[in-house]
Amino acid sequence: MIVDLQKCIGCNACTIACKVEHNTPNDIHYTQVLEYEYGEFPNAGRTFLPALCSHCENPPCVPVCPTRASYTRDDGIVLIDHDRCIGCGACILACPYDQRSRVEDERTVFHDGETVFENNANAAPPKGVAVKCDFCYHRIDQGGVPACVETCPTDARIFGEWDGGAKPLRKMAAQYNAKGLLPEKGTEPNVLYID
Repeated sequence: MIVDLQKCIGCNACTIACKVEHNTPNDIHYTQVLEYEYGEFPNAGRTFLPALCSHCENPPCVPVCPTRASYTRDDGIVLIDHDRCIGCGACILACPYDQRSRVEDERTVFHDGETVFENNANAAPPKGVAVKCDFCYHRIDQGGVPACVETCPTDARIFGEWDGGAKPLRKMAAQYNAKGLLPEKGTEPNVLYID
């Protein structure tokens, strides 16, 4: 994924779309938009940074998992198997991007059995497990894109394959000098930003 920071207007449509898609617990967001205000009136401004799991090529969260609940799919998507997760928190501590959470309160806005959204493919995660963005792998497996990408009104999020496919992102990343967050960590993130 490439995120164009010049196009993000901080509307949080991505945050809401993700929450609906995954029925996440009330205080947990798999993606969110961080805000930074700068300057003074009348020369003040605000900038936005959409934050989510970077689905790293070298994810520090995966090797620390004692039950192998955290793993990387063949296509590079980093996932958590909630049936294997014991909630130890090792992966949460290992993530340099602070993009993993532990479910402390499993209550959600859409209670099981009451969800009216057809695209809600995931049941709410159980209490005690680690959770994070999963790139809406269930949508990708059906040829779609993540909910956050689909709903962005300014097309600030671009999703595709690095090489080939309908949207080859490697060329775009080079053209616009897209960079991942915290390069000094050596994680080789698959979410890059254009500023």
